[in-house]
Amino acid sequence: MQTGTQPALRGQLQQLIDNKTKPLGALGRLEEIALQIGLIQGTTHPQLNRPYIVVFAGDHGIAATGLVNPYPQAVTAQMVLNFITGGAAINVFCRQHHLGLTVVDAGVKFDFEAGLFPGKLITQKIGYGTRNYLETEAMTADETAKAVELGKQVITELYAGGTNCIGFGEMGIGNTSSAALIMSYCTGIAVEDCVGRGTGVNDEQLLLKKQTLRKAYERHLAVITAQLDAMTILRCVGGFEIAMMVGAYQKATELKMVVLVDGFITTAALMLAKLLNPAVQDNCFFSHTSGESGHVAMLDHLGARPLLDLRMRLGEGTGAAMAYPLLQSAIHFLREMASFESAGVSKAASDE
Repeated sequence: MQTGTQPALRGQLQQLIDNKTKPLGALGRLEEIALQIGLIQGTTHPQLNRPYIVVFAGDHGIAATGLVNPYPQAVTAQMVLNFITGGAAINVFCRQHHLGLTVVDAGVKFDFEAGLFPGKLITQKIGYGTRNYLETEAMTADETAKAVELGKQVITELYAGGTNCIGFGEMGIGNTSSAALIMSYCTGIAVEDCVGRGTGVNDEQLLLKKQTLRKAYERHLAVITAQLDAMTILRCVGGFEIAMMVGAYQKATELKMVVLVDGFITTAALMLAKLLNPAVQDNCFFSHTSGESGHVAMLDHLGARPLLDLRMRLGEGTGAAMAYPLLQSAIHFLREMASFESAGVSKAASDE
């Protein structure tokens, strides 16, 4: 059963949920998930087809300075190779939950051998990392626009292959710094309070990271304040992988796909996508509360309630992969659980 009228569909879905053989509300947030997926897909019989995690990877010019990260920039490419050869945490969880996985080279400072990893690596390289935003804007306007469009293209192709549920992950040494700056510009929270340890900086490195990002924040503040829009923020302090995720969120919303948001960086990208189209959040499930400092405040700003709180802060889409089975359970109970009438079970007197 389908309907083009959202209030009518909401009522139909709620009636189906309430009429399952259980007390009202007894399945808690699973009931909310089932309702939201039905509304996203516009049907009382939703389903999740060919679910995928897409990991967008890119390098950041700021990382080459060593001011915001303890790991060398080369780790981005090394981890991408780990993803496409199956050895990372996201590979483990995708195998466990039967999720497809693809990695997008949005701007890694490395040339991966063409055609070596068909179906596992999509090359959409904008450049060999962004520029150092302590000195200039991270991207040109053309690069920013191109990255957003290529992100849309990735989702369009997956959708054409039958995918209607997508989770986003990321890889890029230095990208928690971009995310912290994006968060600060979008929320008004002091950048120092948005900065976390990222890939594991110690106390001394954390102080330096905060001081460095304060300088970057102030350098671009006038331009961003004058043009408080997503594309300006992206251009000044974003990353190629973050820009592609912004486009991916937009296209997934347009195609009525179910979207799993991972952690700190993917949520920062969502904040920008929401500036471009406020409706994108309606299609999103927030997988978990990241252990990265600032993520709780970011979720509060969005009014978002994460599904899990495991203190994970790995990125890669790992939180999205872990949360996916909850969406599956919500769909299965809605589609398969008996109603009071079909099971011959009496309702509570208050429900008669």
